[in-house]
Formats: sequence, structure tokens, C-alpha cells
Amino acid sequence: MVYNPKDYYYRKAKEENYAARSVFKLQEIDHRLRIFRPGMKVLDLGAAPGSWSQYASEKVGKHGRVMGIDIQPIKITLPNALFLTADMRELDLGKTMAEHGIEPPFDLVLSDMAPKTTGYRLMDQMRSLELCELALENAERFLKPEGTYICKIFHSEEFEKYRNRLRENFAKIDIIKPKSVREGSKEIFFIARGFQPRKA
Repeated sequence: MVYNPKDYYYRKAKEENYAARSVFKLQEIDHRLRIFRPGMKVLDLGAAPGSWSQYASEKVGKHGRVMGIDIQPIKITLPNALFLTADMRELDLGKTMAEHGIEPPFDLVLSDMAPKTTGYRLMDQMRSLELCELALENAERFLKPEGTYICKIFHSEEFEKYRNRLRENFAKIDIIKPKSVREGSKEIFFIARGFQPRKA
């Protein structure tokens, strides 16, 4: 199938004023598993260009809060969201939250982080896994007990290893490949619920 950057979901995102077609991946996950609730506090890692934060902002409402971080600038503004431009690999996230008056823990941690693809499958998969491990470290640090973590990963031989790591701290793991994922893409999503922090 010929790659079409302006496919149905691209056009639908434009019509509904979302920053990117990726919003429909999160929307499908939410419709299937009922992730969001009003008043939630959400941490969105790899947030640019902002469509996941837009959806989260709508779902958590005026009493909720969204914090989005990306190495690329996020150019949208939302009344209940704070956006930071930073490299997650270099950021002291706890210190940054304190500087901006954000108090963890969060109800939900999202990660749509992805590496710049090189065309070399194994390299792209390993870079994806590194970002997933970074996201999980932050989820384990900032999620509240029983919280939820959603992460995009490029399917690889490390897939089961990552799922087993999630099982150490989450009560339920779901795996979803949304319909809006482009045909031929290796990306898939873990939805880990019922966070159980490690005992000190």
C-alpha cells in the first residue's frame, strides 16, 4: 500500500482541530478501556505536536491538569496544561516540576515518544526501547498507586521482556494496535493499569 501522509485520519484531525492524527490512537485506547476521568492529573511525555495533550485536556476538564514535555516545541495552548521544551534524557523532571508548581503524583503517564527513524529496523527498535525504558522510569517515579501508564513501542524481540518488566509493578497489562496506526508500522501500545509502587 502506498504511504499517504494525508490519509483519512490526517484529514479527520484537521477537521476536528487536533494537532496530529495520532490523537485517534489515544482516543481508541480510551474508548476501549475508559482510561480518562474528570479531574485527573496527566503527564504527557513526547507530547509534540500536542494532540494527545489536547485529548487529555478535554477529558480531564477544568479541574484536571496536563503537563506535556517534548524535545520539540509544542505550539498549542490549553487552559489546563503546561508545556515544556526539554530533552527527557537530560531533564531533572522532579526539579522542573517543583520550579513550575506541579505536584506529583499523576493519575496517568502517557508516552508517545519515538526516535527519529533511520530506516534500519534493529536500530530503530532499540532506540524505541530506550525511550520506553526512560518513560517507564518516570512513570514508576511519578505515578500514584493504582495509576495508569500508556506507552508506544516498536515491536521487537525485546517486546516480551518489556511486558514482563511492566508486570512487576502493574496489576493489568493490555496491548492494543489502534486502527489508525499506519499499515506496515511496527508501533504498538502497552496500557498498564493498577500501578503498585515498589516497597522501600
